Amino acid sequence: MKLALLLNAVDPLIGGVLIRGQKGTCKSTAARALGRLLPPLRVVADCPYGCDPADTDSLCTGCAARYRSGLPLPVADRLVPVVTLPLNATEEMIVGGLDLEHALRTGARRLQPGLLARANRGVLYIDEVNLLDDRLVDLVLSVAAEGVNRIEREGVSSWHPARFILVGTMNPEEGALRPHFADRFGLCVQLHGEDDPELRAEVMERREAFDRDPIGFAAAFQAQESDLAARIVAAQQALDKVALTAPVLRLITDLCLDHHVAGHRADLAIRRAARALSALQVSPSVQAEQVIQVALLGLNHRRRRPVPGNPPPHTDAGAHDRLDQDGASQRLSRELMGDQELDGESAAAETTVLDRSTPQPGSGTHEQLFAVDDPFPVRPIVQPRDRLIRQGSGRRFRTLTRRTGHPITTIRDRTGRDVALDATIREAAPYQVHRPHRPGMAITIRGHDIHTRVRERRIGNLLVFIIDASSSMGVQARMRAVKGAILSLLLDAYQKRDQVALVSFRDRGAQVLLWPTSSVELAARHLQNLPTGGHTPLSHGLVESYRLIRAHLMRYPSARPIAILITDGRANVPINPGVYAHQEAPSIASKIADEKRVHWIVVDTEAGDMYFGLAAELARRLGAEHLEIADLKAEDLIHLAQHCETID
Repeated sequence: MKLALLLNAVDPLIGGVLIRGQKGTCKSTAARALGRLLPPLRVVADCPYGCDPADTDSLCTGCAARYRSGLPLPVADRLVPVVTLPLNATEEMIVGGLDLEHALRTGARRLQPGLLARANRGVLYIDEVNLLDDRLVDLVLSVAAEGVNRIEREGVSSWHPARFILVGTMNPEEGALRPHFADRFGLCVQLHGEDDPELRAEVMERREAFDRDPIGFAAAFQAQESDLAARIVAAQQALDKVALTAPVLRLITDLCLDHHVAGHRADLAIRRAARALSALQVSPSVQAEQVIQVALLGLNHRRRRPVPGNPPPHTDAGAHDRLDQDGASQRLSRELMGDQELDGESAAAETTVLDRSTPQPGSGTHEQLFAVDDPFPVRPIVQPRDRLIRQGSGRRFRTLTRRTGHPITTIRDRTGRDVALDATIREAAPYQVHRPHRPGMAITIRGHDIHTRVRERRIGNLLVFIIDASSSMGVQARMRAVKGAILSLLLDAYQKRDQVALVSFRDRGAQVLLWPTSSVELAARHLQNLPTGGHTPLSHGLVESYRLIRAHLMRYPSARPIAILITDGRANVPINPGVYAHQEAPSIASKIADEKRVHWIVVDTEAGDMYFGLAAELARRLGAEHLEIADLKAEDLIHLAQHCETID
């Protein structure tokens, strides 16, 4: 971690560092301490952005105008700023916006600098970057890559340099960072708690020493800090002189290719990091050992496995324990069926082939394990907007939000929440001739003049796959196509921050294979290891999936889950004793359909010479779309998910 921070101090163009680690591993302390090691900055004294007077090509609009007019630029020295970006920051706080006080007092527009202005030529620290809104993360990373913050909002148009060392910290237990966001960080380190008992004891001793005498503790290490700061300055001056030979470049490219990285950011980050390390070690050229030393920092968050469909097993810290299905499923099924249960005498007389517990010819209880088809790119799944206000994050569909998100219009609103000053002033402007003006104010505003912003942002969705894993799914290896389509949707959901859940039913019950998650590896493991064979407990699958969806809706009442049921509709294992299985499942489906926030899709896998149309009837009961098995292709599943976005 300290090495990655020092390398960025020597060459900020490396692109910052992402620090991932358990809680209490000194992530924040180290990030904030970096500013103490950097030399003071020579800045334009009265510039809010801390422009470098020696770099006339990167001056802000104000300093550039003065420089072109021949006016002198006053010079001063400042400490390197270390700016913390809070999780509750808004877009205006980060990039800057209209100075409301100045506008109300003078009637003129003026830019109020944001956090990016304060962080210019310093350190921008984002604690718990994985919990920051995706739009804000994307905004900060884009500015960090370009080195310029461009502001176009509320009639204000300006830009200023925004070059800073970006340091982000996160605890993976609290959620993952999007892969394309993590890729924008030049380096990445993974921290763990210290295992050596002696070192853990020293950690406690140093912490107690600091608490007793912070000033004395810092003074004890002042000489080491001064020496390290001098090394950083010397390395910065020698950086451009460090040579990089062709064999070393080839080593960097071979390392990146061997780890299957996407794009070229890893190559560039390792190249710059190796040169910075050579400058720190006073080496005239980059050696292979230095490349090896920094390679992992550039590959930690970028390396990929060559076969996405076959990831190694790993534990899921957020996985839920399997629920007690026997009693709970019976209670929920009775709740759904109401008075439609059949009496025991009628059930005992049932002789239909659909309810016989004896396996059907060609569809025995022998289990088969089908591989997962290769994933494929998913066509865009677009969801229309509605007028509901939601919270959340993601990239699936647009929704209205409060106070966060991108403003799209304004409305008259006397509550004064999230005031749109430009629209408010425009509304009040025609009446200023007839209104008295208070001393020191340029404009008089009444309650009915106030306009507030209407904002929108993208959020994710929940896709629930209910998979019939009975023996009939083994015919013509249909399960391979189903698994491949689900994996492809999961990959798309991971990119758009959707949640995906998997429920399977086979033999004598149903099981939640995957609770709502966006983990590609975990889903691939469950799909790959899903066996096929046995009877068809369709009622169990409906009840178990409805339980999962209902829990999600209780937590997120404005959600619109999408449920995709893949089955032939042949139910032969009831939940409640004394009930026909082939009547129990449609009855449960009719009750489930009363929940209008869920959009159902039934994929019909029924095959053979005798077609009963059971899945079609089930789709009718659910109010769902129905797909024939002949049309069951991977692309068709994606097409279905697109259709489901038309619901209100």
